[in-house]
Amino acid sequence: MNLEHTLKEYWGHGRFRPLQKEIISSVLDGKDTLCLLPTGGGKSVCYQLPALLSDGICLVISPLIALMQDQVARLHELEIPAACIHSGMNYKEVKATLDNCMHGAYKLLYISPERLQTSLFQDYLPEFNISLIAVDEAHCISQWGHDFRPDYLKIAEVRYMFPDVPLLALTATATADTQQDIIKQLQLKDVAVFKQSFARENIFYEVQYSEQKAAETAASIDTNCSIIYSRSRKQTETIAKQLEHAGINITAYHAGMTKDKREEAQELWMTNKAQVMVATTAFGMGIDKPDVRMVLHYDVPEHPEAYYQEAGRAGRDGQPSFALALYNSTDIKRLLESIELQYPPEAYLRQVYQAVAEYLQIPIGGEPDRYYNFDLYDFCKKFSLQASQAIHALKLLEQEGLWTISESVYHPTTIQFLTDRHTLDALGNAHPNLAYVAVGLLRMYSTIFHFPTAVREGAICKQLRMKADELLAILGQLHQMGILFYNSPGEGPQMFFHHYRVDSRHLIIDLDRIRILKKRHEARTMAMIGFIENTTICRQRILLQYFGEAGDTDCAHCDVCRDKNKRSINIKELHDELIKLIQQKGTASTKEIISMYPAHIRAQVIDVIRSMIDDRILSLENDHISLP
Repeated sequence: MNLEHTLKEYWGHGRFRPLQKEIISSVLDGKDTLCLLPTGGGKSVCYQLPALLSDGICLVISPLIALMQDQVARLHELEIPAACIHSGMNYKEVKATLDNCMHGAYKLLYISPERLQTSLFQDYLPEFNISLIAVDEAHCISQWGHDFRPDYLKIAEVRYMFPDVPLLALTATATADTQQDIIKQLQLKDVAVFKQSFARENIFYEVQYSEQKAAETAASIDTNCSIIYSRSRKQTETIAKQLEHAGINITAYHAGMTKDKREEAQELWMTNKAQVMVATTAFGMGIDKPDVRMVLHYDVPEHPEAYYQEAGRAGRDGQPSFALALYNSTDIKRLLESIELQYPPEAYLRQVYQAVAEYLQIPIGGEPDRYYNFDLYDFCKKFSLQASQAIHALKLLEQEGLWTISESVYHPTTIQFLTDRHTLDALGNAHPNLAYVAVGLLRMYSTIFHFPTAVREGAICKQLRMKADELLAILGQLHQMGILFYNSPGEGPQMFFHHYRVDSRHLIIDLDRIRILKKRHEARTMAMIGFIENTTICRQRILLQYFGEAGDTDCAHCDVCRDKNKRSINIKELHDELIKLIQQKGTASTKEIISMYPAHIRAQVIDVIRSMIDDRILSLENDHISLP
């Protein structure tokens, strides 16, 4: 079995990346395997290649729809038969995919952990010829990890049906405790662990304090391929508009955009027609773009795992790249507040439980296993609850096994107008019923012209005195006409109640579990704050030690190391080099000159250029430098 030949035939690579071949060989030998490779380390090949060489189908459990779709599209380009099952598919589409799987039409089937539990999938699963079970983003199974998902805990049940099939768990970010929990929760037997160093020698890490993030971002972004990460959809839109006005070739991506708009934005960026992508943090997972030269964090991530994973999307080709994080006192305050926000006290959890029961009108002793419509924002308004804190309480109680909440509860319908007011005026003459709804929306939501705005169909119906089906038909028509963008999550927001309802005072809550989770979240939060406020310890050393590596030596490619070694740079040599460079070129833009130097000395290059201009050794006109 020639693994290199298969790699070359399908992926066009002449050799494996570090540890890939060892991981693939372990899987083909039938061993349970835990794989820890950094972002860009080639995790997907570790299960895709064994799937090609094995009889049957590889079941890939993955947390994000966009990630699954991107992987399947890429496999189709490589002429590898693959499919995915997700919440955006209807019953007929899912059934057709499962029928094809049963008859051997695919080598890989991607599915979310939530879909594993559906009765339709469970009916088909025993008939599948499974060759490998791959669990992507495996840290999601660990309650000590940074993105715990209760449905991941049910993955081990699949093994009961296929006890002899190897399981491959993959992640880019897992501390020592999380690694052990992955092994325990997935019931890995005689597991082979492959762990690549978390060191990224080609990335220059820098953190800057900034009270003017928009201006700092515009000044930092150059003409190279870049990603700017933002915390919210609204801020993503705002940043994109600000940078576009500054003359930067930019596009934006977030979950509130239509599928077509997201695909268009991604295509523009992937083909370098837009050099800069500003996006929420999920963007980039599974996307194979090796030439990203900069990742800029507009907001500080919640924990080092997220920072490392996102920063690691720079320089996947091994070339010198830059990871810049901006922060200010507001970021620190938000991080500190997240501890109490995400882990509210026991009394608040009981209050939310009582409110849910009253909202759904479930009496004490009410029977379990029933679906209820659940409008989160209506719920919070009726019981005077802050939405952000209530969401975390609902999720903590969900982890207690009390209920299951559909994703659409947390991702409400959004609307944005795509036309101008002149067109809306004309609409009133041709379609009075459509104009009535359009004007009503404008009166209810002041931001609806500027960016996708969360709306509640029920509230709109009440305000406009319309029936729900009538409103939905008009919104759909306005969307088709290009008047507005109407993004609905599809299935309505629902809560599935799992248990007999009890008095909130007698509700059993595992407070020890929540206390440990809170303590670990606090530790991760303080580690992140320590990382960004640090000015004395090499940043890569901090990251390596956080992930359990020795980190005994300084990296020489972070801002802390740069500042330590600043005096060792020969200013005279740099001075002479700049003169020679301008003599050869005649004239060059400031950005062009600065981009010729490694990221860790660019600040010094700027200082020297300024000094030479002040001394009239160089001349500056319209941002171009020449000799006087």
